[in-house]
Amino acid sequence: MSILGAIVAGLVGTVVITLIMAMAPKMGMPKMDMVGMLGSMFGGENRALGLVIHLMMGAIFALIYAYLWSAGVGSVSVGSGAVFGIVHWLIVGLIMGGMPMMHAGIKSGAVEAPGVYVLKSGGVMAFMGGLVGHIIFGIVVALVYAAF
Repeated sequence: MSILGAIVAGLVGTVVITLIMAMAPKMGMPKMDMVGMLGSMFGGENRALGLVIHLMMGAIFALIYAYLWSAGVGSVSVGSGAVFGIVHWLIVGLIMGGMPMMHAGIKSGAVEAPGVYVLKSGGVMAFMGGLVGHIIFGIVVALVYAAF
């Protein structure tokens, strides 16, 4: 397992998914501003902090992917990356439902609670956008990690 490779792959994958989320409203999708949500988690709005947190989370998930691949779960491939991305979304989508418990902006009413799988704030389109985004993240992580 290459720790450096996993971290680089996670950072690249996170940049790609963040750019896709930024473009989502221009493609008819609901606003999916994870950087803004993370940046307002502790009160106020700090997009730089939100981006750092998002990048760190991407690196951590890529480390998990790499560990699983090195343990023989799947292979470093586009298919495994896509499957890992789907499982990743199924897990983090559930966690989104718990955001109000740990998010100062949601508690204060300044930020809308996304709901499970972002269904409350964006409906089925946000669910699908999150799913496709995480599939893309998994594929990018696999492709970049394979280079190491």
